[in-house]
Amino acid sequence: MPHRRPCTTVVRDAALAATAVLLLAACTTLAPAPEPLSMPPDPQVAQSRAIGEVAVTATILTDDQARQHFGIDLGSHGLQAVWLSVRNGSPFRFWFLKGALEPDFYSADEAASVLRDHAPSETFERMRQEMRDQSMRLMLPSRTISDGFIYVPRAEGGRYLDVRLMRDVYEADSAMRANPLSADGLPRELRFGFALRLPDGEFDYERMDTERTYAGRELPDLDLEQLRAALEQLPCCTTDAAGTRNGDPLNVAIVADAPQMLAALSRSDWSFTHRISAKTIARELGAVLSGDAYPVAPVSSLYVFGRSHDIALQRARHALALRNHMRLWLAPFRHQGRQVWVGQVSRDIGIKLTTTSVTLATHVIDPQVDTTREYLLHGLMASGHVARFGFVRGGALSTPPQPRRNLGNDPYYSDGLRLVVVVA
Repeated sequence: MPHRRPCTTVVRDAALAATAVLLLAACTTLAPAPEPLSMPPDPQVAQSRAIGEVAVTATILTDDQARQHFGIDLGSHGLQAVWLSVRNGSPFRFWFLKGALEPDFYSADEAASVLRDHAPSETFERMRQEMRDQSMRLMLPSRTISDGFIYVPRAEGGRYLDVRLMRDVYEADSAMRANPLSADGLPRELRFGFALRLPDGEFDYERMDTERTYAGRELPDLDLEQLRAALEQLPCCTTDAAGTRNGDPLNVAIVADAPQMLAALSRSDWSFTHRISAKTIARELGAVLSGDAYPVAPVSSLYVFGRSHDIALQRARHALALRNHMRLWLAPFRHQGRQVWVGQVSRDIGIKLTTTSVTLATHVIDPQVDTTREYLLHGLMASGHVARFGFVRGGALSTPPQPRRNLGNDPYYSDGLRLVVVVA
């Protein structure tokens, strides 16, 4: 005799089944539908450059903008969308060198595959095709406007874009052979540089206002010899907040207005840093415990001119314990009309616990501080941003047998020279 289930059981099971269907339906609609944005989404943030009849506009989508435009969260998957528009008004075609902008760029299909597990199955093919269709083309015909996305690894705070366009070599050579007197003077390669920022409310550059640092003061404009004397008369080192104990050595000076300096450092792969806040402290402690990277981690406060650093930058490695970092202060003088920044650069090689920092941890610096000073110089030279450089005295002279110590009691030694870079 067949077993008859109670009506209440049937109803309950039906309700559970209906709930399961609803949950499954909800799971398949977690990704919001794309709401394509007009490009660039924020014209005030986008930057444009032109060389002759060729103009380039560039911007980076924020995580929120990318989520709205593509209907999926690129940022949480380590991706970022760079948008370019090239107006080629010349009679020549150009090739866009995507690998020069970012050697580790993602193809559209590769980016889509990274996102696949979090895209509804019924919409994945559509998303992949849209990412293909919206990719920046490589060949840029004459008298056209080409625009599209390059999918790149996510960078916090901003990035430097080196947009390089090459003339079609065969086309140019053929034109020259046909008429040797028809040289047009247009370079074979056009390069456009963009230093783009992505503020999130936590970066120290978001609060930097160089117009207010010395508001109401007439800063002296020094010639070269006066600059040398002024830099040599600076204190040897940074200090604590009270100015009673010496910290890391002041070993670098950069002559450039803030936008040019930050562009040069960004192009040399220096990234911005977060300020110390409850949010960033929590993230830093998590990175310390997990060993994960935090490429924009805050730096502790050191003091020059009676104040903490105006801006800090770093070149991070795979873990928080390892990075090069630099603090910079705007000096109370100028050189040939340009701002002068004095700073401290060193390499972190470890982390130790401490009760003297709000983060409860501090970095251990490489005792050979001069090698990090040279590292900064070589990076700026390699990126073509050094007009002149030299060295002045005034730093913290010390030797391995008799090292100096910073506020964290880490030993270091130096030839006592300060690097001076005039940015090109």
